[in-house]
Amino acid sequence: MNDTRIVRRYASAVFKVSMQEGGDAIARRGAWFVQLKDLLDQNPDLDNVFKSPIFSVAEKKKVLADILDKIGCDATTRNFCYLLADKERLPWYRSIVLAYTNLLDKAQGIIRGTLTTAVPLTQARQKAVREELEQKAGAALELTFDVDPAILGGVVLKVGDRILDSSLRAQLEILRSTLKRGN
Repeated sequence: MNDTRIVRRYASAVFKVSMQEGGDAIARRGAWFVQLKDLLDQNPDLDNVFKSPIFSVAEKKKVLADILDKIGCDATTRNFCYLLADKERLPWYRSIVLAYTNLLDKAQGIIRGTLTTAVPLTQARQKAVREELEQKAGAALELTFDVDPAILGGVVLKVGDRILDSSLRAQLEILRSTLKRGN
């Protein structure tokens, strides 16, 4: 079984359990998963403990228990993390969290994307752009705003696997290739 299938199976299994619990269980569990992922991102040594074959499953579970106590997660989340340790799937934890949050976004009708501009946008302009894009998409939109002076002007919008590049740099490239072809 390849890594992608493993990740999807674990993420969808814990997502289904969360849905069966009802209420806000899927969102709470997603928040706990992200908190643990953020801790791993901030502490590479901790991440290495989970990935290293030198540490036993019992040692990894002890470290997990301490972290999960600090986060204050529920028994289902704790048991899921222990299952990952038992099955030696902790190296895929980040990918599982990403797959879970994608399922959560889909269930909540949220679309995530990144809008890149050549200059920083004001808060008011960011809000206006977000609202206009939400209206066009017909769904809630979680946008991250980036700045890249190399695009010269315009915007580059990335949503999922789609990219809308209306930057000045891209338009100049199109013009250059058109001139080269002689059209």
